[in-house]
Amino acid sequence: MTESLELYDVTIIGGGPAGMYGAFYSGMRDLKTKVIEAKEELGGRMLIYPEKMIWDVGGFAPIICEQLIKQLDQQARVFDPTLVFGQQIRGLERQEDGTYVLVAESGERHWTRTVILALGRGILKMAKLDFEGAERYEVTNLHYTVQELEPFRGQRVLISGGGNSAVDWANELEPIAASVTVVHRRPQFGGHEKNIIRMKESSVDVRTPYGLTQLHSEDGKTISKVTISNVDTEEIEQLEVDAVIVNHGLKADFTGINQWGLNMDEWCAFVDNKLATNLPGIFAAGDYAHYDSKVNLIAGAFSDAVLAVNSAKLYMDPEAPKVAYVSSHNDRFKEKNRALGVVDE
Repeated sequence: MTESLELYDVTIIGGGPAGMYGAFYSGMRDLKTKVIEAKEELGGRMLIYPEKMIWDVGGFAPIICEQLIKQLDQQARVFDPTLVFGQQIRGLERQEDGTYVLVAESGERHWTRTVILALGRGILKMAKLDFEGAERYEVTNLHYTVQELEPFRGQRVLISGGGNSAVDWANELEPIAASVTVVHRRPQFGGHEKNIIRMKESSVDVRTPYGLTQLHSEDGKTISKVTISNVDTEEIEQLEVDAVIVNHGLKADFTGINQWGLNMDEWCAFVDNKLATNLPGIFAAGDYAHYDSKVNLIAGAFSDAVLAVNSAKLYMDPEAPKVAYVSSHNDRFKEKNRALGVVDE
């Protein structure tokens, strides 16, 4: 069954920050590497907010998310890993020799010695408004994500939701929109504390505990008003708007991976301090990995990737060095340095 397949040392499922940096570091460890991404491009969850300013990645302060994706993509390709796009992995078949065959929903098969699950929060699907006829406004001014800021310039924007993205969007739009109103059903917000404070101290009109209850249109094509209601008092109010942004959370779809027998909850796999799951030869990194000292930052995803790749290397070769040599002493960079005109001493 596996004779016709090409065997890889490491197969990384997921092309977000952990997957991209994992591909690069796996190359540093001289491992034959494949990355399988369900979308048609690398970036993972970062693709949701391409114009967001990222402040908390070492060496970049600040950087536009879209640019960070491009640079991580470029870095991921340094050692020419095999990149597979548009495939969602569902099945796992362990072979008699301990290797694995990964099976995509479409039937493609991938043979590998080890697996690193860099799934993020899975294949994310936006939770949409359960209002009759709401979908008709998705082609005009009802949005479930913000891809560009400029279209909202000078507009009256209402944001429904209280998660990290809702807070970030409010802060990014506040300087350019005519007005920004945020309605959230609870007084507490789920974003980073500093960003929440920034939002509340700005001109953003924060309404809690309020929920979005109705959309109104004068022409049947665009939303002109919304009705919001106080969750406690049921008092209602109508607001004129030019755009509505909804951030009511994400639904995770792990396409069958949660049926592999992993020790996991709804969102992530539990791993040890070597990023190993309870299944032999299968490791996790990034948002999908959970352990006691977890750092939920992009920088933490990079560290997870390094630990997972090191563990995969030692799983295959217990006598191997525990870590890769740093780039200034790593033979894999000598030729690349010469190509850049750098002469090694």
